[in-house]
Amino acid sequence: MSLTKRKSSHKSVKKASIFASLPGSITLETALIVPFFFLALVCLLYLIEIMTLQVSVKEGLRSAGKEAAEQVYGIPAVITSKVEEGVRESAGRERLDNSLISGGASGIDCHGSWYSMADGIVYLKAVYEVRLPIPVMRIPPVRCEEKIRVKAWTGYQGGGLEGILPTEIVYVTETGIVYHKNPHCTYLEPSVRQVSANSVEELRNSSGGKYYPCHSCGNAVHTGHYYITDTGDRYHTSAACSKLQRIVYAVEKSEVRGKGACSKCSR
Repeated sequence: MSLTKRKSSHKSVKKASIFASLPGSITLETALIVPFFFLALVCLLYLIEIMTLQVSVKEGLRSAGKEAAEQVYGIPAVITSKVEEGVRESAGRERLDNSLISGGASGIDCHGSWYSMADGIVYLKAVYEVRLPIPVMRIPPVRCEEKIRVKAWTGYQGGGLEGILPTEIVYVTETGIVYHKNPHCTYLEPSVRQVSANSVEELRNSSGGKYYPCHSCGNAVHTGHYYITDTGDRYHTSAACSKLQRIVYAVEKSEVRGKGACSKCSR
């Protein structure tokens, strides 16, 4: 065999060896890169979804703010439950329930909203947590917060917002004689439970007191069950009784003169 043929044969073996090793190398690189590519893609999609949710909640807050600005003309306070309902209706309850928000539509909390009589401004705030169910990564929920300010429709021309600082906000009910510092106080959000009508005479509330018929619904015909709360002293024939409902107002502390502090949350 000539020298030229041997050189040519040697080069062919080298080329064959290089090309033979390429498929394995490419497969290994692909196996390493593809998972990271898909993870980055998932993160990008979640980021877009979170930004879309923020826009939806803020638009819902604006819509609820228009109604709140009208309502304070008659009642100088923000009814936070109505603000929350307005946000849910505007953003779409079903959309929120199927979103990344923890708790869905019910996960939006507007108890930080309040009305300032000093400058006639309604301050609305929506707080919620966003879940990030990213594969192979356990990320805790992210707290999000949206805020807006709306001028109340009172006709009052204030001197602007300069130098005005938010005062302490407390929570009261329509018929309550005390104010609450915690919007989630058990007196504001009573836990209603159903009990047998035969056992209500033996039951006691958290203070050791007995239960008596409700003045509003206690005389109605019952179906073998009553509804009670741990902190109340009345039993009800209907879970829809108005005495079991709480409309909570968020107001400045200076506006609740004459009311005492709640012994449970305002010590």
